[in-house]
Amino acid sequence: MTRPASTALAGIRRPLVGLVAERGQGLDPIRMAVIHPCDAVSFVGAIKAWEAGLIEPVLVGPEAKIRAVAGSVGVGLDGIEIVDAPHSHAAAEAAVALAAACEVAALMKGALHTGEVMAAALRKGPGLRTERRMSHVYALDVSHHPRPLFVTDTGVNIVPSLDDKRDIVQNAIDLCHALGMAEPKVAVLSAIETITPRIASTLDAAALCKMAERDQITGGIVDGPLALDNAVSGLAAATKHIVSPVAGQADVLVAPDLVSGNMLAKQLIYLAGADAAGLILGARVPIVLTSRSDGEEARVLSCAIAQLLAHHRSRLA
Repeated sequence: MTRPASTALAGIRRPLVGLVAERGQGLDPIRMAVIHPCDAVSFVGAIKAWEAGLIEPVLVGPEAKIRAVAGSVGVGLDGIEIVDAPHSHAAAEAAVALAAACEVAALMKGALHTGEVMAAALRKGPGLRTERRMSHVYALDVSHHPRPLFVTDTGVNIVPSLDDKRDIVQNAIDLCHALGMAEPKVAVLSAIETITPRIASTLDAAALCKMAERDQITGGIVDGPLALDNAVSGLAAATKHIVSPVAGQADVLVAPDLVSGNMLAKQLIYLAGADAAGLILGARVPIVLTSRSDGEEARVLSCAIAQLLAHHRSRLA
């Protein structure tokens, strides 16, 4: 029933999808706990990722509801493990416990609120916390743009501190490494490209650049503050006489706060037709976290990236 990930993603001809498909060749599927897959979109997304050979799903939630959804879409559950949990909160707790016990290599959000997943992931004791702040990244293929874009933080840290932003940047760099990008270029965004004390995000950007110089952030090239046009357009950067190894060539876009990051990512998805994958990083395992309105394709692509990240981490361990 399985097939190579490259076949599952072959319908899309964009840089991110091509990169993920190439890097995923020959990798074994990872065990992934799918939390409360009790609607058709989240259930079918997990099944498509299973059929693509990306994951071995462990469906965690009310068994009767899961079986009812499977029946409604005509999918058999033979060979798929189900962990019965009475409701979405309990499903999140059970899935996190599986990850903490190393019984699954990743988690995937189903038909429940992000806050329920994060409450379980952030609990004290045997959970998923690491020394890093958790953060959300949207990986995007944008029409007519020559390279993938990674926008962060778009779903976890509402008003991140400078320390939080350091972890947000490092998490995104580490994800790029898992995708084979040796030295990603990181643009720390603000409204302008000059340091202005009245705009706090410009000060944070300057501090993050100095952190990168002093190896508090490693593995990427960090510059900022950069306005969005300067970050992604070489012409805009040249017009404004900005000399930078990142300007016009950014791989990672670091937003000043969650609101601006979320709006930027969703503008690219809904107005520019971008293909998107969403993950939470900085936890003990990758957490696939897409919007409830995202379709099957976004969920499959997110699982493919989680598979790459899990294998990358196991090689480094």
